[in-house]
Amino acid sequence: MQRVSLPQRWSERLHLDDGRDLLLRPIQPEDAEPIRNAFSLLSPDEVRMRFLHPIKELTPELVHRLTHLDPATEFALVAAEPLPPGEALVGAVGRVSVEPGTRRGEFAILVSRFLANQGLGRLLMRKLVRWAKLKKLDELYGDVLDENSAMLGLADALGFRRELAPDDPGIVRVRLALRTAA
Repeated sequence: MQRVSLPQRWSERLHLDDGRDLLLRPIQPEDAEPIRNAFSLLSPDEVRMRFLHPIKELTPELVHRLTHLDPATEFALVAAEPLPPGEALVGAVGRVSVEPGTRRGEFAILVSRFLANQGLGRLLMRKLVRWAKLKKLDELYGDVLDENSAMLGLADALGFRRELAPDDPGIVRVRLALRTAA
């Protein structure tokens, strides 16, 4: 994958090894409808891996919440077609939400099978970690199905540590310490 930085913060053009071009950029409110429409392209397994349980559709309320962020406590990037927001099909999303009253952020990543194995998950995670460090968070964490070997492998490779959720069989929490003790 080739990457070219763009003037807008957090944005860059991506040229994938398979020849496709994408734009990595912050999520925009205009992405709501394309994201909602693209949800139908996801396999049930992709949905379950991301949301930890099956869901049939993204409700307008949920999509609104996902695309209208509070910049003080939320951050999300999309990998989309190089078209204006609202017109571009979104194929990958990475996001962090700061837990209220803490210095911990929860991450989530979804890369469509149509863009899998191109390095987008790793790129998104590195950007999320960078944002969390800039926000001076102490920890970044996420809940992952224990069968999601791709996400667990990525987390391991980036230094996250695993712990089993005692009251949630089948869920692994991955944690990355962002600040070391003085």
